[in-house]
Amino acid sequence: MQSGVVKAEAGLNGQSWSVVGQTYVPKLLSEEAFVWHATLPAESFVPPHIHPHQDEWIYVLHGTLEVEFGPVLCVAAAGDTVQMPRGKAHGIFNRSGAEARCIFGVAPARKLYDLFVQLDGVTDPAELVRISALHEVDFLPPPEASR
Repeated sequence: MQSGVVKAEAGLNGQSWSVVGQTYVPKLLSEEAFVWHATLPAESFVPPHIHPHQDEWIYVLHGTLEVEFGPVLCVAAAGDTVQMPRGKAHGIFNRSGAEARCIFGVAPARKLYDLFVQLDGVTDPAELVRISALHEVDFLPPPEASR
């Protein structure tokens, strides 16, 4: 990690990524942690997935997010912190009708920074799942249609 200040409007090395319509801006990277600012448009989501080797958290700055841990639904508003332990499946949803902004982090950093570099601009869900699996993020299969 370099010393100094990463300005509010900037990312590390001027980077910003668009991943399935969400904007991720890297703020801190070391072997121990990776932190990024995220803007999640209304009705966007990250499907249920597992980080087998990382703990993840979200600090909500603005708006409301819903996080599903299997059948358990948690709602997080501005000022709340969501804790997602390694190995536990979670899906992140903005069903609020308004944009949400938050700070995400993982520890240790492992391959997640490199994953976002690879996912920048990817819009095909199958390709997103394939690339993610190569970077230690395992997306769960979609639920079966209701009967």
